[in-house]
Amino acid sequence: MNIIYAGVACLALSWPLTAIPATAVLSNVGADPVRTIRIPSGTFLMGNPEGEGREDEQPQRSIYLDAFAIDEVEVSNGRYMVFVQATGHRNPPHPYETGLLTSAAGIENLPVVQVTWYDAKAYCAWAKKRLPTEAEWEKAARGTDGRRFPWGNEDPTPTRANFDREWDGDKTWAPVGSLPEGASPYGVKDMAGNAREWVQDWYDQNYYKQAPLQNPQGPDRGVVRSIRGGSWHSPLNDVTAASRGRGGFALQTHGTGFRCARSIESSMPKE
Repeated sequence: MNIIYAGVACLALSWPLTAIPATAVLSNVGADPVRTIRIPSGTFLMGNPEGEGREDEQPQRSIYLDAFAIDEVEVSNGRYMVFVQATGHRNPPHPYETGLLTSAAGIENLPVVQVTWYDAKAYCAWAKKRLPTEAEWEKAARGTDGRRFPWGNEDPTPTRANFDREWDGDKTWAPVGSLPEGASPYGVKDMAGNAREWVQDWYDQNYYKQAPLQNPQGPDRGVVRSIRGGSWHSPLNDVTAASRGRGGFALQTHGTGFRCARSIESSMPKE
């Protein structure tokens, strides 16, 4: 495996944030050409303290995760159509026209949307990856220090996040990875706004109160799946790193896409 080390600079804020060491950019595996970012093992602050954010984001606790890798950007229309053509998987609805999306020409770098949780899971399996857990997604988005947004605690600007907008055709979305000022401490992009993202977990509004402190995988059962990150239409409170959404398996909206992750190794120290 080829590894390139990419240092990620944090923006100056009103109070010091935890420094993140150089992050490894891993070569892709399988058929998906996207770069993946190695998120090191260790603890991070998950959720929000009582009195901050919504009740389902509370409390804030220190959670340990094994090392994992996550896609640097959201899955694009171009990448998704390669999967459709290679596997015969059903085409998603066209985001701007009636009928199905049969070609990504002209919109290949925009995030794929109107995909169900099953579609996202199938793509990741084809790419020899999987959907990230809620905990993995949140650590990749905010680092270890409990910051409010991927870049820190300052409110988003148009150069950091695509959010709180009205429909504007194919200009509604930003091309994946095109807002580097909004990257997380690890260099993961598009984690606030643009397209909400399916994750692996069942949604439970009380899960943050009772989740295991090591490698939480989500509830054993549920009715709807968790969605993270907010979209182009989401208000400010929905694009924070701790904000949690949910949706049914067959939900297809103009605001929901996904990215993939993969396990690296079990890094939990032996007792």
